[in-house]
Amino acid sequence: MRDLGIAPKKDWSAERAWVAGEGWGARLLGLQAADGNWGGGVYSPKWISTTYTMLVLRHLGIDPSDERMHAATALIQERVTMSGPFFDYSTETCVTGMVLALGSYFLHDASAMPQPEKLFGRQREDGGWNCKVGSDRSSFHTTISVLEGLLEYERAVGGDPAVKAARERAHEYFLERRLMYSLRTGELVNSRWLLMSFPPRWHYDVLRGLDYLRDAGAEPDSRCEEAIEMIRSKQRANGTWPLQGRHAGKVHFEMESPGEPSRWNTLRALRVLDWYES
Repeated sequence: MRDLGIAPKKDWSAERAWVAGEGWGARLLGLQAADGNWGGGVYSPKWISTTYTMLVLRHLGIDPSDERMHAATALIQERVTMSGPFFDYSTETCVTGMVLALGSYFLHDASAMPQPEKLFGRQREDGGWNCKVGSDRSSFHTTISVLEGLLEYERAVGGDPAVKAARERAHEYFLERRLMYSLRTGELVNSRWLLMSFPPRWHYDVLRGLDYLRDAGAEPDSRCEEAIEMIRSKQRANGTWPLQGRHAGKVHFEMESPGEPSRWNTLRALRVLDWYES
């Protein structure tokens, strides 16, 4: 209703209010333990820990100001630690990007979050980021997590020129590689990036990269054309896109089945095509 522009804000806002009280969102909120964690841990076990459960809630579009979600976030602030307070984590770069996205989305005030300054200092010459200390080349996986975090932060604080500049440098990292190719060899980096997976967890894939560029309001670029054609080619005769891949690990419950039509991949593919073709 929101992303495809088929309903005014008052209608999609009313629909969004259901996420915390019905279906998957409500089920996930109900699984939070008294210590504030999900799955018995902060980052592991994958994919039922606190970090990955919160990432799914964000993907679901839950309203962070809903009293049930607000209570869950407050419990994390009070009781969950990861090398210090959870929302202050800024050690491993990929996880730092995730936590920045979560804090920017769920906290009432994200302005004091320490991650952006840390991430500025870790941006590589090629424009991206890598969780491997000492590597002079960036990682698609790390870069997409950092970009999503910086974008969420920029929205939360009402804009930040330094954040925007860092993001735009990283956009070029993806675009120079046409979202999937090695700049050095010209070859496809990983065939799994062509699979449409949801939730993406920490993994990069082409649809996730395109959906980020759309969400960031980037200008459609001809260097995306191959990636866009790949998305178009996967649409089935009934208009849907399938769930093609799933990242191995524990889940709280199954949302969609591999090989079957995927509501999440269909939505993301449609909004990416709408952005690019505009």
